[in-house]
Amino acid sequence: MIEVGQKVPSVTIKQATPEGGSDVDPAALFAGKKVVMFSLPGAFTPTCSTKHLPGYVNELPQLKAKGIDLVACLSVNDAWVMKAWAEQHGALGQIVMLADGNAAFSKALGIDVDLSKSVMGLRCRRGVFVIEDGTVKSVEMEAAGKFEVSNVESCLLKLG
Repeated sequence: MIEVGQKVPSVTIKQATPEGGSDVDPAALFAGKKVVMFSLPGAFTPTCSTKHLPGYVNELPQLKAKGIDLVACLSVNDAWVMKAWAEQHGALGQIVMLADGNAAFSKALGIDVDLSKSVMGLRCRRGVFVIEDGTVKSVEMEAAGKFEVSNVESCLLKLG
């Protein structure tokens, strides 16, 4: 798994946009910015839809007030699903929705997880990263089935 002090890997994935999806390299996107990126198992899933994404949408002004330039949401879904989910939660154009359809970025970060037993296939683990100019400053990954360290409230406390 990626560690504090390491650079975000360079891979091409999709970013959900009003048009659907466009190619994006998170390493290039995060360069020169202070970023909070939260990762989650899937759009439209219970905790992700009722707590994780809505929390970051609601607290976006507080994150910006703490010097965060960009908030990104990473999930192993296609860009169309991420777009529809973002629209449903008022996140499109507010939070960068990273659609990691083939789990390339999740694998490169070392946060991929096989949820085939739950009939969800390969996904990314739930967590939160603080990234400055492409370098990981903090990583908080949730234990399986938990939602304690990657919620927006914990992220805001960590940012001080």
